[in-house]
Amino acid sequence: MAPPGPVPAALPAALAHRTATGGGPVTSMRGRSRRAGTSAKRLAVAALKGARLLWRYAWAPPERATDRPGPRAADPPRNRAYLHDRLVALPLLAVVAFAGLGFTATSLRDDSAEIRAHIAPALRDLADARISLRIAQREAEVSLDAGDAVELSGLTPRYGSRITGAAQDLSQVARSGALTAAERQELDVVSGLVDGYERWIAWAQTNVSDESLRKAGLSYAQSMLCSPDPGGPYEPASDRYATYPRCAPVTGSEATTVVDRISDLERALRDRLEARAALGPAAVTAAAVSAVAFVLLTAGLWRTLRFLRVRLRISASVPLLAAALPLLAVPAIALDGLYAYAAQEDTVPIARSLYAVTSPVTEVAVEERRIDPPGDTAVVTLADSMDAVLDNGRLAAVDGAAPWVAPAGLLVAAVTGATLHAYRREYLLVGRPGTAV
Repeated sequence: MAPPGPVPAALPAALAHRTATGGGPVTSMRGRSRRAGTSAKRLAVAALKGARLLWRYAWAPPERATDRPGPRAADPPRNRAYLHDRLVALPLLAVVAFAGLGFTATSLRDDSAEIRAHIAPALRDLADARISLRIAQREAEVSLDAGDAVELSGLTPRYGSRITGAAQDLSQVARSGALTAAERQELDVVSGLVDGYERWIAWAQTNVSDESLRKAGLSYAQSMLCSPDPGGPYEPASDRYATYPRCAPVTGSEATTVVDRISDLERALRDRLEARAALGPAAVTAAAVSAVAFVLLTAGLWRTLRFLRVRLRISASVPLLAAALPLLAVPAIALDGLYAYAAQEDTVPIARSLYAVTSPVTEVAVEERRIDPPGDTAVVTLADSMDAVLDNGRLAAVDGAAPWVAPAGLLVAAVTGATLHAYRREYLLVGRPGTAV
């Protein structure tokens, strides 16, 4: 085996340099770890200082009366520094507290107004139109079953009133402002189908003497109105009070009949109602921040008034007391918001009942006064119940106050800031021996 060759002259120098500088991957990783630990420590210290500063501004230290026994603070706050802290903290707390409360109250009021003025009437009209069309179909079947006599007497008045009422209901829904642009187009399609349905009923009436043509016209009109039940073939009824045929529930793109399309619109409005009735994350966050800010603001005002009385001998600061007056309305405004939220939640099951429990049988019985007063499953009863729930979900004493909450907070902040600024300028020194300035 050949002896190793001569050692390069540069190798000892490179090893010496690497040893002197602490080179190598392990040493480099240790250096980065130390730098990361140092940065994290500095960040934690800065965060702690920031938290202490924020707490100093947000939470006013209590001031003990000088004539009461008990331990004294080792380092009591100086008058000028204390007033400076309150001058910064109290106006900011007032703005945050009242702005959060105003945002939450306004959101709840707007949701209630949207439900009362748009969504609830649209749900009522859609349910009434859906049921009226099914009653009209039954009236047409019974009238045309009389044969040639219908050519002289015509269809029953209930058929005409129900068809006309359904058209008016759909027109009111279109004007309600509760539908999106796509839903408006869907409603236009429904109105066109209703017109086509009427033409097929008129065609069946024209061919009433031919039983096969009459049944064919009624069958096609029924297929436009309602998806057929696979378990029971359609047969025109001869008894007004016979059981209504079941409409097979079809949703989405396969919903082509009038009842299915109206049911889809009802479902979309119910989803929109539930979204309005639920508290969003923005409202929840604003309410939580506002509640904390009001606690800090109330405590800060109380301790500032006490500080002024003990340190500066101001028995009662009239401007600060006046600035605190809007705080008296806060519980009533908060209670009004809770009432509105509870009322919105109560409308959700009523909206579901408008679709689930209403039926043509009930509406005919109500129309004929066989159910007097209307029961809990009638459209008019459920609609009135929803209106009553929304009307009771507010306090009359603070009705309409929500838009003024945030401006009131700005006024409180301005009065408080101006008053404390004046005190700070006037009382740079307190002419009393032993008092810290």
